[in-house]
Amino acid sequence: MKTMTVQQFFRLFPDDDACLEHLMTVRYGKNIECPKCWKRSNFSKLAKVPAYSCQWCGHHVHPMVGTPFERSHTALQKWFYAMYLFTTSRHGVPAKELQRQLGVTYKTAWRMAHEIRKYMGKVDGTGTLSGHIEVDETLIGGSREGEGYANRRRDKALVVGAVERGGELVTAVVPNASQAVLEPFVTALVEPGSKITTDEWRAYNDLGQIYDHQKINHAAKEYVRGDRHTNTIEGFWAIIKRSIRGTHVHVSVKHLPKYLGEFEFRWNRRATPWVMMDALLKAF
Repeated sequence: MKTMTVQQFFRLFPDDDACLEHLMTVRYGKNIECPKCWKRSNFSKLAKVPAYSCQWCGHHVHPMVGTPFERSHTALQKWFYAMYLFTTSRHGVPAKELQRQLGVTYKTAWRMAHEIRKYMGKVDGTGTLSGHIEVDETLIGGSREGEGYANRRRDKALVVGAVERGGELVTAVVPNASQAVLEPFVTALVEPGSKITTDEWRAYNDLGQIYDHQKINHAAKEYVRGDRHTNTIEGFWAIIKRSIRGTHVHVSVKHLPKYLGEFEFRWNRRATPWVMMDALLKAF
């Protein structure tokens, strides 16, 4: 299966009621046990309230309760379409684009975008990695003015990432690139005995005590040695940086973790794009 087209989206979700029914199914299923009478029931939609009623005792279930939709004045279909855009875009969706497509204010579009990114980030970043892992760090954002190390780091955020070959990727914003910061990031994620490839940065020196660790010496223009390389994680960094420059222009350090979570979510599901929408709804 491929991801939905726009025409397919609007056939599937033509109005708020269709979106509410899908949300009900994703959260509770079609035939559920009533929490009041404890009978298996086919809940039916109420006419004037966004809720479903038990066929036996009339107990109401509200699918939007406990989600960002609950107190939102924005139509549910617009929320669904915003999530559709986030799960089908390769380079992210800026708030101005949501404002234009949804016909909402910029403030509303900005809030919706950050709520969606927040929940995308909640889906990933858990569990452990094993097998062959690539670990790398990079600087994102900041000023391009001036030359030298100090200017290159101005206003930039330091991000570290670990990716399992053929598996998932996890990133984090870190305060510095010291061994005291990077080594705990790796040991908390990667199972002992796994194969790890990094660059020559000295903060990774002691990983060989726990893992099958080898370094690629980028300073000597070495990029691949057999199956040892960091090309996968560096390719992910390139996607994020191109997207920030071309789509978002600038991302503050404060909100960068949400953007990282967004790109992780899509990257980890790149082979199964059709599951993104329901995975995001379940997170909500």
